Amino acid sequence: MVQARKSRTKSFGILTAGGDCPGLNAAIRGVCMAAAGRYGMKIIGIMNGFKGFLDESYRTLAPADYCGILTHGGTILGASREKPFDSVEKPGKIADDKVRIICEAYRKLELDCLVALGGNGTNTTASKLAREGLNVIGLPKTIDNDIVGTDLTFGFDSALSVGTDAIDRLCTTAQSHNRIIVIELMGNKAGWLALYAGVAGGGDIILIPEIPYDLKAIGRHLQRRAAAGKTFSVVVAAEGAMSVEEAQMEKKERKKYRKENGPSTAYRIAREINEQTGLETRATVLGYMQRGGTPSASDRLLATALGTAAADLLARGEYGRMVSVTGSGIGSVDLSVPEGKKRTVPADNQMLDTALAVETCLGVDF
Repeated sequence: MVQARKSRTKSFGILTAGGDCPGLNAAIRGVCMAAAGRYGMKIIGIMNGFKGFLDESYRTLAPADYCGILTHGGTILGASREKPFDSVEKPGKIADDKVRIICEAYRKLELDCLVALGGNGTNTTASKLAREGLNVIGLPKTIDNDIVGTDLTFGFDSALSVGTDAIDRLCTTAQSHNRIIVIELMGNKAGWLALYAGVAGGGDIILIPEIPYDLKAIGRHLQRRAAAGKTFSVVVAAEGAMSVEEAQMEKKERKKYRKENGPSTAYRIAREINEQTGLETRATVLGYMQRGGTPSASDRLLATALGTAAADLLARGEYGRMVSVTGSGIGSVDLSVPEGKKRTVPADNQMLDTALAVETCLGVDF
């Protein structure tokens, strides 16, 4: 029997929160196998995100729980969008002080640390819990790839593959019927997924939240394509894509406008294009298809590497950190780095220039 290495952490809790995404189970497996096998730690699985603390839904995890889950989609721990700090920041909304309950449960379970796998909201909650005195380590997961402090998140590559495949399929339909098809991908504040899938799938127009689109510029691009004998086009739009006019609206006004002109971004843009150009236009919303299913090989590798790196942080007692991808290696940043922020596509991103170089319209005249 191999003797366990020394570890400052003897027992820790682990949870997954926010939306599901491919690679969560791979990350859970990476953390648990390294923590238990290499360091001899005890693992407590917290069910359904932070809600598990409130419901007292947790149990000790054994190898049988986390071995063999590398290729599985979803999460064996369940997830929820419970935001415990709402009870503190919005007094009167909820009677119970959820943060207090979580802290008490953490101490009752005699945890040395909590490992939280999630996106922006989860890592923000993790950072706030760290300020409450808990030892917390975060892992960045999201198909949106928009977490500040890491160059890449697991889940993104799998969603990119699904989005690219969908664009490929829609191209043949658009060509067969001489139509314009608008496909909506996830990305409310950041356009990484739409941009990368759009370039990979050969989208003719790519619309992302960072670049408010000009409908007249889109119309001119489509008319130029039609004049050149290109009788079909595929428009790839992030769910948060907005027009120049919308970008000038106040948040409440924009929300009202979208509600009245729904049911979603793709349908709104399809209607606008049809009205502007008279060209037959259809819309498709890929939706939760992007978040489900088996993780790609790349996401399995990344999730496993981040998970084992988290186990090493636990062993060294380096708490209050989020494991991250920095350049070509795995490192970590302080949990305060991603708190309350979104990593958006910068104006000088190489993929934007790549798109323009292959005559893709980004919704405005460059």
